[in-house]
Amino acid sequence: MNWCAEAAAVAATVPGAGVGDGGLRPPMVPRQASFFPPPVPNPFVQQTRIGIFLLGIILLPLRALLVGLMLLLAWPFAAVSTACCPEKLTHPVNDWRRKITQPALTFLGRAMFFSMGFLVTVKGKIASPLEAPIFVVAPHSTFFDGIACVVAGLPSLLSRNENAQVPLIGRLLRAVQPVLVSRVDPDSRKNTINEIIKRATSGGEWPQILVFPEGTCTNRSCLITFKPGAFIPGVPVQPILLRYPNKLDTVTWTWQGYTFIQLCVLTFCQPFTKVEVEFMPVQVPSDEEIKDPILFASRVRNLMAEALGIPVTDHTYEDCRLMISAGQLTLPMEAGLVEFTKISRKLKLDWDGIRKHLDEYASIASSSKGGRIGIEEFAEYLKLPISDVLRQLFALFDRNNDGSIDFREYVIGLAVLCNPANTEEIIQVAFKLFDVDKDGCITEEEFSTILQASLGVPDLDVSGLFKEIAQGDSISYEEFKNFALRHPEYAKIFTTYLDLQTCHVFSMPKEVQTTPSIASNKVSPENHEENTSDKKDD
Repeated sequence: MNWCAEAAAVAATVPGAGVGDGGLRPPMVPRQASFFPPPVPNPFVQQTRIGIFLLGIILLPLRALLVGLMLLLAWPFAAVSTACCPEKLTHPVNDWRRKITQPALTFLGRAMFFSMGFLVTVKGKIASPLEAPIFVVAPHSTFFDGIACVVAGLPSLLSRNENAQVPLIGRLLRAVQPVLVSRVDPDSRKNTINEIIKRATSGGEWPQILVFPEGTCTNRSCLITFKPGAFIPGVPVQPILLRYPNKLDTVTWTWQGYTFIQLCVLTFCQPFTKVEVEFMPVQVPSDEEIKDPILFASRVRNLMAEALGIPVTDHTYEDCRLMISAGQLTLPMEAGLVEFTKISRKLKLDWDGIRKHLDEYASIASSSKGGRIGIEEFAEYLKLPISDVLRQLFALFDRNNDGSIDFREYVIGLAVLCNPANTEEIIQVAFKLFDVDKDGCITEEEFSTILQASLGVPDLDVSGLFKEIAQGDSISYEEFKNFALRHPEYAKIFTTYLDLQTCHVFSMPKEVQTTPSIASNKVSPENHEENTSDKKDD
């Protein structure tokens, strides 16, 4: 975005340009259309309110007893399957033990889900290990999704090391030869990917691998970003769709909703719970997708979303972390959702950077209702009065024109509108603009004069803002630079005056254009009477 384009966006804010009309909006800035809000605001909440049926008083203890019985019956088979085997396998278990125990464990798994009240409908054909070494299952919305593993014939799963240590459950988990992930090992991610590649390219020696590529539970209203781990090996994958077509939703387990125990109780109390498991056609990656796993993951996700009839969004597990952080900062948890995948890729921001912005946002929005920033909070944070230029800057952040800024709009606004203008070169030019007498420091009078001209507020009091920047009676370049880098919101305000003058010069006929100099940006340059008149006309 060049300076004239930026200046055009704020040109209407100077006196005489007609910005006082509240109905006017700034023109769409480049790339803005790519940041439209997601079709599903928050896929990580479930707010269903359900009571317990009278029948549940009988079903609950009966089903809990049956589930416990099935687990106890399955344990001996799991113990035989894993006998004399290390916790982390280096070779597949394909001898007589697997041939005997796998059918028994599969049958008991189906019986356990039936005893919970699940009525399972299976569609499609299960691919062989040679046809599709990897299953990808979505949407992932509950711990009951383990039914896909049972229906698929107990393929290997990805699981944490700690889960393999849990009594009874850990032995059952080890029976499916899982890929174990360590949280303390810094090389865990690399080792996990290498293990998936080794198994997926073994030519059928290892069991198939079942992966939930979303990496966290959602409310099934959309498909969030697929993590690329299952697609890095570049082998064919078979998508598996999960549907729960029930009038009452007692299975969804999200970050904000029912707990594990509550969902078990509610589900066990239902007469029955329907679930559909659909095996889609195997998806073979193209040469381009083998080189780019993210491209392969995106295509598979789009196919699955189309079959489910739901949209896709760029939310991911990091959005959950931001949502929790927002709650800890006394903001609504939904305030932390930014579609992390899109924001991080397009704006080159990492999780730590966005988390830092969340702290800044919370300091502004903590006193507002609903955790959103209005023009009053925005002006108070910037220590500036509500003026035409401030309204225009606020409108550039307020991307949906609803009169308030949410955290997502705040992050995009900082990155798209402020940071590109907050370079070292621009900061140097802005400092020279304020330093009217060129003595290497900015006095409060110089600072006030330029901001009054930039904001169009003749009686502007900037003493509070000046004291926040200056450590003494004047502002040095280092103080100005440090403040501008810490507070990128001021970048456009600091350079508005310069932008308007630059745009004015380059819009003049070629025969009268001159290269804009620092002197021409002074409030009182030489031939000040003529120049002052010109500036009033701009």
